[in-house]
Amino acid sequence: MDAADPSRVFVKDVKRIIIKVGTAVVTRKDGRLAVGKLGTLCEQIKELNSLGYEVILVSSGAVGLGRQRLRYRKLVNSSFADLQKPQVELDGKACAAVGQNSLMAIYDALFTQLDVTSAQLLVTDNDFRDRDFRKQLTETVKSLLALKVIPIFNENDAVSTRKAPYEDSSGIFWDNDSLSALLALELKADLLVLLSDVEGLYSGPPSDPHSRLIHTYVKEKHQNEITFGEKSRVGRGGMTAKVKAAVNAAEAGIPVIITSGYAPENILKVLQGQCIGTLFHRDAHKWVPVKEVSAREMAVAARDCSRRLQALSEEERKQILLDIADALEANENEIRIENEADVADAQQANLDKSLVARLLLKPGKIASLAKNMRTLANMEDPIGQVLKRTEVADGLVLEKTSSPLGVLLIVFESRPDALVQIASLAIRSGNGLLLKGGKEAKRSNAILHKVITEAIPETVGGKLIGLVTSRAEIPELLKLDDAIDLVIPRGSNKLVSSIKSSTKIPVLGHADGICHIYVDKSAKMEMAGRIVLDAKIDYPAGCNAMETLLVHKDLAEKGWLNDIIVDLRTEGVTLYGGPKASSLLNIPKAHSFHHEYSSLACTVEIVDDVYSAIDHINLYGSAHTDCIIAEDCKVADVFLRQVDSAAVFHNASTRFCDGARFGLGAEVGISTSRIHARGPVGVEGLLTTRWILRGSGQVVDGDKGVVYTHKDLST
Repeated sequence: MDAADPSRVFVKDVKRIIIKVGTAVVTRKDGRLAVGKLGTLCEQIKELNSLGYEVILVSSGAVGLGRQRLRYRKLVNSSFADLQKPQVELDGKACAAVGQNSLMAIYDALFTQLDVTSAQLLVTDNDFRDRDFRKQLTETVKSLLALKVIPIFNENDAVSTRKAPYEDSSGIFWDNDSLSALLALELKADLLVLLSDVEGLYSGPPSDPHSRLIHTYVKEKHQNEITFGEKSRVGRGGMTAKVKAAVNAAEAGIPVIITSGYAPENILKVLQGQCIGTLFHRDAHKWVPVKEVSAREMAVAARDCSRRLQALSEEERKQILLDIADALEANENEIRIENEADVADAQQANLDKSLVARLLLKPGKIASLAKNMRTLANMEDPIGQVLKRTEVADGLVLEKTSSPLGVLLIVFESRPDALVQIASLAIRSGNGLLLKGGKEAKRSNAILHKVITEAIPETVGGKLIGLVTSRAEIPELLKLDDAIDLVIPRGSNKLVSSIKSSTKIPVLGHADGICHIYVDKSAKMEMAGRIVLDAKIDYPAGCNAMETLLVHKDLAEKGWLNDIIVDLRTEGVTLYGGPKASSLLNIPKAHSFHHEYSSLACTVEIVDDVYSAIDHINLYGSAHTDCIIAEDCKVADVFLRQVDSAAVFHNASTRFCDGARFGLGAEVGISTSRIHARGPVGVEGLLTTRWILRGSGQVVDGDKGVVYTHKDLST
């Protein structure tokens, strides 16, 4: 699958930029200068200059501008008789000489208005054959950049020894695209931006509705697939020349972006890491698969790899997890860089704070994930366990054994650590896996997927775990009930409901985490305070965080409720009340009891007794995790028996509802379903059963010669 938004983290290290602007960008269709577009370009360069970037401009347009001016001059000086004669094409070198003067005058005027100084540097192909020239050029540019001056390069077509500016493509460089690539190497640029009159490189002519924009160019994939349209209406080579220059620069280690010079702030967006235009990078083949893979092909490949995984010995499967744990720790810095970029983008986009909190891989998180993976690796092998052994008849033994489900599709939002947990469980349980993470974690997910799959031996294959990169592919995957065995959505109610209504594949998961704590009148107050605070503030964005606090009416009368309210507010928790609590405590009314805050906020309500608490939870809860704090064991037992949730606790924080804390090693999610697995879903929840029958030639034959014993051999 073609990654629609490749990693562009390299822009963080960019200091020196070369911007090449094409003739089609600086001139209008009638050949006159496009002053508005040039002004926008100069404003961007001014901002880059003020931000500390070193900007070098390579500008085309002189020949086209000169031709327009000379045609006008010729028209003014011609008689009517002269105009009746066949018109001879103007000399290109004369056009270059006139146009260069005009072009620089415009740049100088525009930059002067922006309080920026520019400098003109005209070069020819032969200049670069001289080593001393190249050395002096580097020194001159270095001096100009130190003074915050914008060097503006152009080929000196007026005195070039080329036969004609538009005909001769021999030499060290042959147009301003190749000149900009050459300068990028000579001047050690960190980024080359080629501005065009289209958004970037397309798979075919941009006017063709079937053509698609290529976000990342992979030479091995695209060089034989692209159909180029006509050459530029005014420049020398159009997109063909740009691609050739971009490929040469990228192979030399300089990232290149081809993008539109028409769109405002495109250069600034590139430097912000946004997916603008087409990226050329020598590592692009590592980011984008050379061959596009369909949803079905991904699922089939995952199943094939899972069968190879199941064929390995227990020790070999264990070693894969240990190798992945080592790889995660070895690549921690790279993972953190990508994660920080995701978090920065999320904050800049003003995404919800709870989402940003789930997105962040905190210090120590990678080490914790690696530790949990090693714990999982050292657990008893779950595959092929004999769950029941029965003698059906003499010499006929039946075994019920544990077996992988097959291929899992996990759709999750925000949390990149979920990818690691899910992958480790899939490997331990022998399942193939397809993962679709949220776009807000695209960089984190991509690097984690890369680290994990590269640690999987070739005998199994990295396609065991596929990363779905486009939201458009999810509907196709949900149709593959013959290739995917279970879907586990981890995210909002909207996400889970949408998936359930869109597929025939079994769905396992929970829509909401509306967790309750009921504090009974028999509770120890100090214990209750500690548990309530932990359940709310330890990790407010967690699905196992307390969202509703129910308090026995006697505690409201005795003053404990006021104490816990003060403690919660001290920790920054915003409080909302039910009808009773809001009037008593003078706090805003909750708009709904069925609400997951996922932040430092919760609902408080007063109830008459444990039965009222149970009714409230069963009516408004999400059957996730609910807790009672009580010293009266009879009351606690009633609560534990009658609350219909996946996890029900007595005198313990709801935050304990977690696969790792339960000793499962990790969890693929928490299920509130009543079929198959419920609560934190670890390895066991990703297994099904098979029946193995071992005989010695028995036949049924109408059951005439078979004496059924059905003897249990399990013990």
